[in-house]
Order: sequence, then structure tokens, then C-alpha cells
Amino acid sequence: MYPGEHARTTPDRPAIIMAGSGETLSFAELDRRANRLAHLFRDMGLRRKDHVAFLVENHIELLVAMSAAERTGLYYTPINAFLSAAEAAYIVNDSGALLVLSSRAKREVAADLPALCPAVRRWIMLDVDAPTDGFEPYAAAVAPFPDTPVPDERLGTPMFYSSGTTGVPKAIVRGLPDRDPGEMLDIEAFGRQVFHLREGGMVFLSPAPLYHSGPQSSVAIALRLGGTSVVMEKFDAETYLALVQQFGVTHSMVVPTMFSRLLKLPAVIRERYDLSTLEAVVHGAAPCPMPVKQAMLEWWGPVIYEYYGATEANGITGCGPEEWLAHPGTVGRPILGEAVILDDDGRPCPPGVPGTIWFRGGNSNFEYLNDPEKTAAARHPSGTMTMVGDIGYLDEDGYLYLTDRHAFVIISGGVNIYPQEVENLLVSHPWVMDAAVIGVPDDDKGEAVKGVVQLVDGIEAGPATEKALIDHCRSALARFKCPRSIDFVDELPRLPTGKLYKRKLRDTYWPAAEPVSAQ
Repeated sequence: MYPGEHARTTPDRPAIIMAGSGETLSFAELDRRANRLAHLFRDMGLRRKDHVAFLVENHIELLVAMSAAERTGLYYTPINAFLSAAEAAYIVNDSGALLVLSSRAKREVAADLPALCPAVRRWIMLDVDAPTDGFEPYAAAVAPFPDTPVPDERLGTPMFYSSGTTGVPKAIVRGLPDRDPGEMLDIEAFGRQVFHLREGGMVFLSPAPLYHSGPQSSVAIALRLGGTSVVMEKFDAETYLALVQQFGVTHSMVVPTMFSRLLKLPAVIRERYDLSTLEAVVHGAAPCPMPVKQAMLEWWGPVIYEYYGATEANGITGCGPEEWLAHPGTVGRPILGEAVILDDDGRPCPPGVPGTIWFRGGNSNFEYLNDPEKTAAARHPSGTMTMVGDIGYLDEDGYLYLTDRHAFVIISGGVNIYPQEVENLLVSHPWVMDAAVIGVPDDDKGEAVKGVVQLVDGIEAGPATEKALIDHCRSALARFKCPRSIDFVDELPRLPTGKLYKRKLRDTYWPAAEPVSAQ
């Protein structure tokens, strides 16, 4: 989020445009605002490798705050803006944050935090004019400070927490070298390749929450390259298309559920907008069903790229449109590290055989905050590899295919069933907006396969629809893989990043006493 030389060479170029409000910051304005907050950090006594946390929705001052932290050597944690007070407090306390910034929109949750987080030195709130619930107004807090750089600028970096979809969230701490903020971390520089970004008039559209590593890092890199970032406060399918046309968007990063929602728009709406300026739209964060990817390529043409990698950045694969068409379903070949597939005994799996995904030779300069056991478990005894935690396989050409996460595998009658395969098939049905597949208790087989489905508007839930969807699965998959029953819900518990909160969904079907910590 550090604009660097662009604040001097192209001071009037828009750096940030908020899609909903239209509020805009030029590169020079972003730099000046971030400098004021940077001085506040130094006035508090915050020094390199100290921590701050931001419980803020997609807001223009969130980008300012990130920029301020990146020029003062701080670790900063953008907190999931949809968490409860208890969940947010866990992250504030675990991270050791000394300052917390929130907003009026998050006041209901933020108001409980001061009592739960005694180690925080300062509480600041956006969009209020007077002290509120233990928070001081942001504008008054930064007003006394100059808009010139602090004399000891150093590079800072985000410290993200895992989404918590499979357990208690953990912070991923990347190494922070002592550098000038004009220099990116090596892994962030590599992100330019991952997100297919370029210099020279780029317009980047960000439709996802900035507390997640992919959206945050893609916007940060776009800013460092001098591009304009259009940030959506909340994703809406038609609005996304309208923004592409309005701003001549060249680049974007999305999650697969956004593709699904775009494809569900009526044809008259989809054909209304000019998308010809798009050069590269990258998707990641969650698996993309093959029919969805195929339909998007047919609609938008060869501008859709894919990447696969964890926040740890211990290994990354990438795939262009032509590669995907030649290897349907792949998430690409490694572009950082070497993918290695190991079975449960630690032996390499041959091509086409699923196993645990490890990466050799990628980024190993990370640890899990306050959790040395988890850090050790992520490293192979040889010291040469780190584990991702997903299941997948390599084909003969070295392309990686994802099967599922270890935590979500259904074991029914001693047979492993990978839900993702079934979910991809369900979501291809024209009646289905979204789908999840989980294991539920079964006296005979231990677990039975259950589908949980959100239908498109106008389709009636009931036995006939359930039978039709089960038959759809049985027409393409072995019977033992298919749902034995389907429940219908208004909406699945997905995070705004697109990840399915499967632990929460699964817990509704298992007895309270059932241990589900692995989920």
C-alpha cells in the first residue's frame, strides 16, 4: 500500500476509487494521509515489528491505515469485518496489537472490544465526531500531525489470520527484513506475476474484502505499480460489470462464487456491458467448478487466469486460459516451489494418485504466531518441504489438480469421498445457485453423504427437486459418492472471500458432544 515514487511522478492520478461512494484519493493525497497516521504511530512509541489491528469494512481509510503501517515497519492485521466481538477480541489479543482502528459501521462489535482487550494502548474510530464507546475520533487523532514522511521510514507488512473455517484462526507471520518501504518483500514482488499485473495505465477492480490476503496483496501491488484501484464496498454481479465498463478496467481478482453469480445474471444484463478492456482476471481462494470456468472462458475469452496458494506463500501454482483448456480442472503448474504429493506414510504418490500437497523450495520464511507445534507440523522432517494441508494429485505433465482439504474428506464405510467433486457437479445444474457436500452421522457407515443446496430464484424446494439433483449426480458419479439426501437453505455460510464455512455447516448436523476440532 506504499505509493512511493508515484506520489511524486503522478501525484494527481487516482490511486483509490471507492466504487459505491465514488470517494477518490490521488497518489499524493494517499501519501499525505498515510504520513499523518504514520506520525501518530511514532508518537505512540510504536516501532518496527510492533503490531496494530484494523476492524474496518472496505473503507478508503483502511487503505490509508495499511499504507501508514507499511511505512513504519509495523505488522498490521486486517480483521474479518464480519466477526463477533469475542472472535475479533481473540485476534486482537493473540496478535499483541497496541492500537486498534475501527469504524462507525462496525461500532456494535467494536464497542465490546476495549473491555476484552486490556493490552491495547489506543482505540480509534472512523466516521465519528466525538469519543464513542472508548474510541477517540480518527480525524481528531491525526489532525495534530504533519503530512510529511516520518524520518525513520521502514517497510511494514500485513499479518493475516487464517479464515478459521477449519478451526481457531492462526496468524501467519512472514519474515520482515529491515528495508526501506519503497522495497517490497520478495514474495510481494513475486505477486506481480501471480496476479498478472503491469505498469502503465492499469485499472484494477477489487470486488472482495481487503482483510483477506489475496485481495489485499493484489491492491497493494497494483498501487506500487502506479495503477488505479477501484474498490467495491460489497460485491454485486451487475455492478461489477458496470464498473468494468465505466472505468475501463484492465485487471481484476475474483473468487469463483463471483463467477457463478455473474453467470446467473439474465442474458440481457450480461450483454449490456462492454468488457473489452479486460486483459487479465485472476481467480483463486477457493476451487472453481469446471463448468463455471468453461462458461466464463466462453463469455469473456482468454483473459481468465488462475492461481493456487496459501497465505503462507510456501508454494504457488498458476494457470493461463490456454493451459486450462488443455488440462481442464487443473490449478496449474508450480511457479513458486516444486509441488510434491505424499501419501499418509510420507511416500511420493505417482501421477494421478491423490495425496497431501507439499511444496519444496518455496517460501519457508513463515511461522504461526504463538503456535510452535503448528509451525513444526507444517515442516517436513527433512527440512526441505512445507505442507499446504490440501489433497491433490499431479498429472504426467506436472499440472496440479485439487481434490479437497484433509478436514473435509468424508469417510463412509471405510471409503474416502472427496466432497469437492460432488459440489462441482451439483453447482453445474441450472437449478443450483450454490452447493456444499458434507458427511453426516450414519449408524451403518459412520458418515453419509449429504448435499446442502441454495436454489436459484423461482425453483421450489421439495422431494421432486431433491430427487432430480441426486439423479443428476448419479448420472455422472459412482453411486457411493452421491448424496443420499439433500437439504435446501436460503444461503450457504460462505465468507465474503468465497470460502465455505464448512465447519459451521457441519456442526449443525453432528451432536454437540461430537469432537469436530479437526474440522
